[in-house]
Amino acid sequence: MTDDNRLTQLSTVGEVLAQARQTAGITAITGQAILAYIMKRDRAWLLAHTEVLLTTEQATRFTVLLERAAQGEPLAYLTGEREFYGLAFTVTPDVLIPRPETEGLVDAALHWSEQHRQPAPRLVDVGTGSGAIAVTLAVRLPQAGITAVDVSPAALDVARRNASWHGVGERIELVQGSLLADITGPFDIILANLPYIPTDTLPTLDVIRWEPAPALDGGPDGLALIRLLIRQAATRLLPGGLLALEIQYDQGPVVAALCRDIFPTAAVTIAHDLAGLDRIVSVELP
Repeated sequence: MTDDNRLTQLSTVGEVLAQARQTAGITAITGQAILAYIMKRDRAWLLAHTEVLLTTEQATRFTVLLERAAQGEPLAYLTGEREFYGLAFTVTPDVLIPRPETEGLVDAALHWSEQHRQPAPRLVDVGTGSGAIAVTLAVRLPQAGITAVDVSPAALDVARRNASWHGVGERIELVQGSLLADITGPFDIILANLPYIPTDTLPTLDVIRWEPAPALDGGPDGLALIRLLIRQAATRLLPGGLLALEIQYDQGPVVAALCRDIFPTAAVTIAHDLAGLDRIVSVELP
């Protein structure tokens, strides 16, 4: 009898989770997260109700998703959801999966707003993807004027769903376009998590198997779009404004130098992520 056949014949939460732990490449947390999604319960409930029977449909769905997870497909794509800055977001293979490192951009915007005592900044999220940054800031800064731009119509559809889900759909202007080319501004805050992986590096990374290549490929040196955005920001950033860019861990000095060339009088800083790696380059105009 195959593992799949055994799994579909198991009847309780406890038995299904035990079988999942024996599946190569599957952690206990992954098995619990998949079953919690299928049963519309949280993981704590599952662990407290291991005797509960699964329906045949639930067991079958669990088997299918477990196999996909074992092949390396990200959990967020299996469940269609990922947490970011304490909020839940819909994700699909049309957008990057929001990551903790990107929360640094939200931190930078909130810090600027507090420091400048400006609760209603005009800000733009460039390359919004799922809309995680724009929606989070719309929730945290209810008076802000927010624009979210992406070149992908499919990504904007996901961002629109997330904005609606969190009740901020009417407060975010969604724009299809390339960087700032289709937006006039000016803005107090420009945020961007653009593709920054060098083209030749991408084939060596597992992420390219699942997540959208256009959202990852940063050109020959990983800085093609970042370099262009920095130049565009020079004509759209208000005095005293903030430009914050997420970067690859080894791009800090180069991106900071690019920013100083375009903004010679600005304060340029590099913030680290939780692993202590360069992650956010910030430019604040005088």
